[in-house]
Amino acid sequence: MAHPQLRSVVLDTTDVPRLAEFYRLLLGWSYPEGYDIEEFTDWRAIVGPAGQRLAFQEVEELPPTTWPSAEIPQQVHLDLVVDSRADLEESHQRALELGAVVRLDRSDDPEEPLRVYADPAGHTFCLFTHDAG
Repeated sequence: MAHPQLRSVVLDTTDVPRLAEFYRLLLGWSYPEGYDIEEFTDWRAIVGPAGQRLAFQEVEELPPTTWPSAEIPQQVHLDLVVDSRADLEESHQRALELGAVVRLDRSDDPEEPLRVYADPAGHTFCLFTHDAG
């Protein structure tokens, strides 16, 4: 029996170009080869080094999650891992410069330093490392 293969994780947003650029720059990914980003303002995808895809589709309205408050639940979030505490700090600075907002800071956790952010569209994502040294 053939199983479906995951093609993309798709995030809704009211501003596709902005959110695609946020994650492209944060992750260091690229647009698919031959992709004309000027042609697509309501849908874009970015591709990682192993072929993983993150896509963005336009919606008219999207109230941002209020996590950790339960008023508007997060529904989905991305876990992004880095190799070291130094990489965690570098990624933290890049996320802030790109417009992320810290929602939870556990960067001093001795076993799994992490921070939870809201991206420019209000989706939550985690940046963490298993290297506590």
